[in-house]
Amino acid sequence: MTTGNEAAVIAVAASGARLIVNPALDRHRPYGADERAILSLEGAATASAAIRAWDGYRPTPLHRLDTIAAENGIGGLLYKDEGKRFGLKSFKAMGGAYAVERLVAARGSAEGLTVTCATDGNHGRAVAWGARRLGVRAVIYVHETVSPGRVRAIEGFGAEVRRVAGHYDDAVRASAAAAAENGWTIVSDTSWPGYDLIPRDVMQGYAVLAQEAETDGPAPSHIFVQGGVGGLAAGILSFHWEKAGAARPVIVVVEPDTAGCLFASALAGGWTAVGGDLDTIMAGLACGEPSRLAWSLLDPGADAFVTIPDARAAEAMRLLATQGIAAGESGVAGLAGFLSLAGDPAARAALGLDAGSTVLCFGTEGATDPEIYRAIVGREPEAVEGARA
Repeated sequence: MTTGNEAAVIAVAASGARLIVNPALDRHRPYGADERAILSLEGAATASAAIRAWDGYRPTPLHRLDTIAAENGIGGLLYKDEGKRFGLKSFKAMGGAYAVERLVAARGSAEGLTVTCATDGNHGRAVAWGARRLGVRAVIYVHETVSPGRVRAIEGFGAEVRRVAGHYDDAVRASAAAAAENGWTIVSDTSWPGYDLIPRDVMQGYAVLAQEAETDGPAPSHIFVQGGVGGLAAGILSFHWEKAGAARPVIVVVEPDTAGCLFASALAGGWTAVGGDLDTIMAGLACGEPSRLAWSLLDPGADAFVTIPDARAAEAMRLLATQGIAAGESGVAGLAGFLSLAGDPAARAALGLDAGSTVLCFGTEGATDPEIYRAIVGREPEAVEGARA
């Protein structure tokens, strides 16, 4: 698709990244009643109180990567390592499991309840874990390229896993069809017309990550956050937008170049799906259709969108391994996005990156599939983490 916004794209030849500063951005727009009806600081506080009461809760580490910051011409680089979250190795428990808990509380009982969702791995694992905590049946749909290791992890929490042909969005449709046929409840991190209440709970749980990071570290000037359907990015944006308004950090959303539905939407000037096989090693971000609810926040509020090739994610995994951090393919996307732009003067100027900047990246997963991690990094994830300890 060719639009008038194409001229605004900065192509970084050295890394293969593409950057667009959001043409619809209005940083002075207030976070009003319409936005708070989707996500709010009040909702984040409710989610935080619930999640902090769970057995095994503890804030995940916030690593300071000073050497990498200096090498890339900024004042500080923070990496929030979600590989330690509830033994799930992913931030997704904050959303999927929290939404299951809210659902059971609203019903007053788990009896007769079956939850279902589509997943690339981590969201399904979180929903399965949350369902097991509360005695709820879970049926999880995966698409044809989800790795066997990630399927086994979901099954390990007692869920039934069903594999369908196609990609993530095909699994979303299969899950929705099964829910309609069987009277199940969908617990999805994406929304569509007629389905948006539960995704609000999922995204509201994600905002707790921003709350933890604010408590544990210095205030960032920039946040690089994963795209996917947009739920995490919207949760992080909403927290900072409502709290700080125009003084909030610069929010940059990062996607694979083969599944850049949010980038495409910014380019087109409206919600846009992308086609193709969406094949990427960043499996958790292999999404062709943005969440409409998330997009309603990202469209006016996110500062920029970036796409990166798989090679940049693999490089970031190997770089973090030298720091004693075992991070998964999707988990490094935010960091990889920053590194892909850090050496380009035009990109730095467009985002206001300079020697005084502090960049926060969310490491959304650890080595959730050890076999894939070994193939990319060439080391065992346990050995990498042991070196840091």
